[in-house]
Amino acid sequence: MDLESRQVALIRGINVGKAKRVAMADLRALMERLGYGDCRTLLNSGNIVFTAEREDPSASATRIEQAMETELGVAAPVIVLGASEFSMVVRECPLGELAENPSRLLVSFLMDPVGRQRLEPLTDEDWGSETMALGSLAAYLWCPDGVLQSRLPAAVERALGQAVTTRNWNTVKKIHALL
Repeated sequence: MDLESRQVALIRGINVGKAKRVAMADLRALMERLGYGDCRTLLNSGNIVFTAEREDPSASATRIEQAMETELGVAAPVIVLGASEFSMVVRECPLGELAENPSRLLVSFLMDPVGRQRLEPLTDEDWGSETMALGSLAAYLWCPDGVLQSRLPAAVERALGQAVTTRNWNTVKKIHALL
């Protein structure tokens, strides 16, 4: 298997609460119908690692998004990164040593790198014990008092709307291992 053909789809907002429910078996079957190989889901929240021969990640995102809506009846933004891009997001994390609890370190994946510009003003704000840093394709949010109490994820969402999806560091590391 060629590592450069490996991709990861991060689907925003499925299986959160009762809305937009998608069984992972249905998602894997959809991916296989689209011609993707070695499809592996992680958790029940829209993380799927797969092989896409000679297809750009943005083309994969468009195809998956359209197929989910037409075949599964679920409209949800999809961000797809190639294995090398995902590895870069992991390598660029500047908060790894600060974050003693990886479930409180969040990685907000940007659908469009232009979104980074909209997040830059947030790095100048005082977030108290919380910290935010920007990478090339993601924002890193350290929420030491807990994610639910944190103001940072809501601020990122206000700035980017549907053009971002967030995973905690534990999940990011598991996806990276699958790649």
